[in-house]
Amino acid sequence: MQQGGGSETEVTWEDQQNINKFGRLNNRFHELEDEIKVAKESNDNLEDAGNELILTDEEVVRFQIGEVFAHVPKEEVETRIEEMKEVTSKSLEKLHEEKESVLAQMSELKQILYGKFKDSINLEED
Repeated sequence: MQQGGGSETEVTWEDQQNINKFGRLNNRFHELEDEIKVAKESNDNLEDAGNELILTDEEVVRFQIGEVFAHVPKEEVETRIEEMKEVTSKSLEKLHEEKESVLAQMSELKQILYGKFKDSINLEED
């Protein structure tokens, strides 16, 4: 566990558990960033669809349900899009909350691990 010019420190079982937990949290952090990106894109697409729907003059529009397009009244599509945007926004909010929680836990573990191992451990992204 020698890195840099630090002195050798014994790694206890508890230290190893903290290092492993930090690794799992770091992986979850990156997964959350990807999920947030997808949710934002979905939300943007729904917003664009809603805007396009406002511009159309047709009373019946094609709406994708699964892999097929169905002819649905414009008002019903507007309602569905709004509902979908609400669900996506709530999901995005939950993802952001979980991301903040993960970051707080990682920060706490960094303090513990850097406190013991000083520059003998690297927990930073490259």
